[in-house]
Amino acid sequence: MHEGALNRLRPVPGGRFRLFVLHHAGGSHLGYRGWVRHFPPDWEICLLDAPGRVHSADQPPLRDARDLAARMHEVVRPELDLPFGLFGHSMGALVAYELTLRLAGDGTPPRWLGASAWSPAPGPERTKPRHLVSEDRLRETIARMGGTPRRALDDPDLWSTVEPLVRADLELVDTWSPDPRTPPLRVPVSVFGGADDRGMTPRRLAGWVDHVEGGLTHHTLPGDHFYFSGRTADVVARITRDVEPLLG
Repeated sequence: MHEGALNRLRPVPGGRFRLFVLHHAGGSHLGYRGWVRHFPPDWEICLLDAPGRVHSADQPPLRDARDLAARMHEVVRPELDLPFGLFGHSMGALVAYELTLRLAGDGTPPRWLGASAWSPAPGPERTKPRHLVSEDRLRETIARMGGTPRRALDDPDLWSTVEPLVRADLELVDTWSPDPRTPPLRVPVSVFGGADDRGMTPRRLAGWVDHVEGGLTHHTLPGDHFYFSGRTADVVARITRDVEPLLG
């Protein structure tokens, strides 16, 4: 049912830790393949794909964050035989947060959550949701955020494939709102962001403090929304340093 949603580039039999990585809006696991080699050899890294991309390109994308978290819950549930954690970037961090809430509700919380360039703290109101803007405005928004190859924005054939997927993913992010009944997470959380990210500023990321009781660590790096471009090894080293003390 969920074939292709989990990508295990480097199986680690008898591994010590399993990390599930969730991608950004409009992205896929392909953008995170280069991360795997930087992690400790006894960690198994599982890169997750939302429907509508790579091996599941024939499936319609999901437009609700909680629906996607429920889908990812089904994907990871058979893989919880090791101590595990979640890391997500942007849309992936939103889904990882919702997935953490589900796992905790099941009595199987992750050891750690890494949230990159997203915060449950409210941001400024937009005059128009990003998924409803004109085609030209959408291209500008994606180009400004980075993370999408320029040719995918300029090539008409590629754009015809990319545009509906990006709109669906942005709808997922733009229409999410916190449930006021949600208790603070009792899971250690590490927050990552770029010092120059205009959408997820360091000040907004600091709002995580109101949503966590399990310990909170902040990492602010040079750069914008895709601050990790060119410094993957540094980001992975920070993830490793935060997780290792939690493994005993």
